[in-house]
Amino acid sequence: MNQPLHKSINEENIEILVRKFYSEVLKDSTLAPFFIAILGEDIQNDKWEEHLLLLTEFWKFVALGYDEYKGNPLRPHLLINGLTRDAFKSWLTLFYHTVDTLYIPSTGEYFKQKSKDIAENFMRKLSL
Repeated sequence: MNQPLHKSINEENIEILVRKFYSEVLKDSTLAPFFIAILGEDIQNDKWEEHLLLLTEFWKFVALGYDEYKGNPLRPHLLINGLTRDAFKSWLTLFYHTVDTLYIPSTGEYFKQKSKDIAENFMRKLSL
């Protein structure tokens, strides 16, 4: 039985979103190689856990205004060889799908718009 969709955004469901999304990323033939090359195949390892915690803090910053996030989200992308517009499109498609499984449409739309803005900004800065 499916759980009810979240009507609002909070710390707990942001963490669920991040963990569910990246578990799906590892199954995606376009995206998985980028992440496996840097973080490994086992989402349970320390590198992945650090990444998941960082991205949870990032989305808490974006969605809730929390200030625990101290990273530079663009920087790691500058070091990845082979990133393409198609990779960003795949990322967005998978992210949207994950959002749709967790949030009611009006709430999920916030994440979709923010992720689209971020992806467009990254592609522009990466000259893609």
